[in-house]
Amino acid sequence: MKTIDELLSEGVAGKRVFVRADLNVPLDGTTITDDGRIRAVLPTVKALAEAGARVVVASHLGRPKGAPDPAFSLAPAAARLGELLGADVAFATDTVGESAGSTVAGLTDGQVAVIENLRFNAGETSKDDAERAAFADQLAALADVYVGDGFGAVHRKHASVFDLPKRLPHYAGHLIATEVGVLKKLTEDVKRPYVVALGGAKVSDKLAVIDQLLGKADRLLIGGGMAYTFLKAKGYEVGKSLLQEDQVPVVTEYMERAEKQGVELVLPVDALVASDFPDLKTKAPANPTAVAADAIPADQEGLDIGPETRKLYASKLADAATVFWNGPMGVFEHPDYAEGTKAVAQALLDSPGFTVVGGGDSAAAVRTLGFDEQAFGHISTGGGASLEYLEGKTLPGLAALED
Repeated sequence: MKTIDELLSEGVAGKRVFVRADLNVPLDGTTITDDGRIRAVLPTVKALAEAGARVVVASHLGRPKGAPDPAFSLAPAAARLGELLGADVAFATDTVGESAGSTVAGLTDGQVAVIENLRFNAGETSKDDAERAAFADQLAALADVYVGDGFGAVHRKHASVFDLPKRLPHYAGHLIATEVGVLKKLTEDVKRPYVVALGGAKVSDKLAVIDQLLGKADRLLIGGGMAYTFLKAKGYEVGKSLLQEDQVPVVTEYMERAEKQGVELVLPVDALVASDFPDLKTKAPANPTAVAADAIPADQEGLDIGPETRKLYASKLADAATVFWNGPMGVFEHPDYAEGTKAVAQALLDSPGFTVVGGGDSAAAVRTLGFDEQAFGHISTGGGASLEYLEGKTLPGLAALED
């Protein structure tokens, strides 16, 4: 895989460089609530602009239905990119139409433009190869060189991620090069003990990665909504807690495999429960109760790991040489259920090993809860992409860059 360093050494002055970024930021109306993904692409965009490239930044945002939708415009992200760069960033109001063509044509050396949300064109996400290829051809007309730097999208076989690199000289940006380097540390010559903390809502989302990690990790810590399916598999009452009943047989098999393979699979020993899900808008006091994991009342719902589990998980992370964490331990968006996620984040900071926060809600939690991002070994920008890499899958966007 060629990297941006090689591209810069070859010279980019005057060249139109298409940067496939991941500007898929959360919005409250037109206000960006977390600009982490924009900041993550800054090193690549800055390096290209300073080298005299005419930089064309493209991304998706949300899930529009293949047509323009003002609610998913990239205009706020383009404005924020300009603020972070300290320079004007031009904005094209379409993807491959008149505005995109004239905006890119008007760039001078060192200038940056953002084109509108790629998913406003149905060809971006089409499962039809010919439709995707046609859109990729139109995008290719806007550039001389392709730089892939949208790690959060590399697990998608989309036109700008998979098809476009085949049409232009292609290179990995700084972010993707860093992300791949980190993932190799989690899969090749891993320093041990290797501890993985997994949370989030659905156990079905994590089964494939657990399957792989049972042969690689020394210790698995399970939290979040997915933990209640594990507790149910142990025969415990889980009340109104999130439960995927159909996954109990698979989870039971995984627990048996972990025991046979000498992998320590650690489940919550207590939980914070309440009769109702908390109001995340008003964040009104929820008044949860801590109960043992095998004593959740039938009319209560588990919403966070309890105080004893926090201590337990911190102790299980204390000697780790390598840590990967993906998924919050509870409903961290509400202050009464944020302590479990805080405890795991703090345990990563206290760990002497190489610590990786696996994107998605985990990365959002780190920022929301006020932790210093620089104190972690690495915070990934792609939760889904990270998990699929650890599952051993071929990621289309990386495969396209390796050609």
